[in-house]
Amino acid sequence: MRCLSIISLCLLLLQPLQAAVPEPPDDKLRELLHDAIASTDSFADRFEAEVWLSDMSRRLEKTMPDDEDRLGLLKAIHYEASRADLPPELVLAVIQVESYFDPWAISVAGAQGLMQIMPFWLNEIGRPDDNLFHVQTNLRMGCTILKYYLDKERGDLTRALGRYNGSLGKFKYPNKVFKALRTRWYRQ
Repeated sequence: MRCLSIISLCLLLLQPLQAAVPEPPDDKLRELLHDAIASTDSFADRFEAEVWLSDMSRRLEKTMPDDEDRLGLLKAIHYEASRADLPPELVLAVIQVESYFDPWAISVAGAQGLMQIMPFWLNEIGRPDDNLFHVQTNLRMGCTILKYYLDKERGDLTRALGRYNGSLGKFKYPNKVFKALRTRWYRQ
């Protein structure tokens, strides 16, 4: 099995690099994004909140030194991940890979914000005036898109992450997210 994995990795490395191409808008995802923007829930109790926020805050401190900004972002991530039924640690790993916690990040393809959302989604869901640099909007859309792809791939996180990144069938992006999850955002 390990030999097969090594062979697969070598074949992937030999393929020419292609730019990530987002999938065309899907009606179901468009509807989910529209509904997600309109709704709002998170921690089961105060103790859980304190433990999680303290732990994740410590891990994010070097990247985001301002306590207030860091805790505000962590609360928003936990809220939106929980609302979408995703592990907040997974969302932290995606953000680390996508933007390294820069809410003003713009990719070469034009994706914006923490979770690198393509601007065409705003028109697709009838909200062209929304701002993808607004943290709550970016997180809500990113979590909704990731959850949709995870459901579409029947729980296969590798394929869901590939869809999210526009690199379905490739392993480079999912492996970056898995590494971030394993080395920085793992649950204790």
